[in-house]
Amino acid sequence: MKLISFKTENRDKIGVLKGKEITEINSSMIDAIKSPNIDKFESLGTYNIGEVNVGVPTLPSKIVCVGLNYTDHAKELDMEIPEEPIIFIKPSTAAIGHCDNIIYPKSSSQVDYEAELGIVISKETHRVSAKDALDHIGGYTVINDVTARDLQRKDIQWTRAKSFDTFAPIGPCIETELDPMHQNISLRLNSKLKQNSNTKNMIFDVYELVEFISDIMTLKAGDMISTGTPPGVGSMNVGEIVEVEVEGIGVLKNFLKSENK
Repeated sequence: MKLISFKTENRDKIGVLKGKEITEINSSMIDAIKSPNIDKFESLGTYNIGEVNVGVPTLPSKIVCVGLNYTDHAKELDMEIPEEPIIFIKPSTAAIGHCDNIIYPKSSSQVDYEAELGIVISKETHRVSAKDALDHIGGYTVINDVTARDLQRKDIQWTRAKSFDTFAPIGPCIETELDPMHQNISLRLNSKLKQNSNTKNMIFDVYELVEFISDIMTLKAGDMISTGTPPGVGSMNVGEIVEVEVEGIGVLKNFLKSENK
């Protein structure tokens, strides 16, 4: 089931997406991803996705990101496989939705794309084992881990390079029923294929990541884990269109705009 946040008639709404049709339900996104039975929610009307503004599926308190988590990406960079996940955090203020603008900051001369599968946490998660992680996952989404690569190289740590406003496009929806282990993941820049892999190439799978991260910090309902990017990372420029696709979820589309416009 695909759950989507959208805005119409000056109101924020939650709905179930089937094809291009959205059925609004009387629920918050957190309650919806927690519920085993979506039929318990009242239907409040239908909309065409092309007639509404799609928002961030749910605003996380934090986005925990994983670096170097694909074997083919490590091979591309000629780097050793890490013994444990490499993590960093993006702030909630970086989050934008499907078809929103990524703003190219004046302080950077190289802004890169990174296609990633996102895990959406459904309830408070602290020191949860990998075997129990599924009970704490409400679904999956698509994330673009936008990075000011020149600033990342310049700084000792990655916070500035990863945290600009608009540097975490998320969406277009949350898929509650997905096998995260064997899904194609790709990225197109101006319709040209730049990244193309499969989540089976992850070094640490989604359940291992929930265990590792929840041992460090408590994850709240709505928090997200961005699970790392496959090979083919590269730069984007003002005026370009970037599309990230995860099989079974959908396509996350965004536009590159100048900070001056």
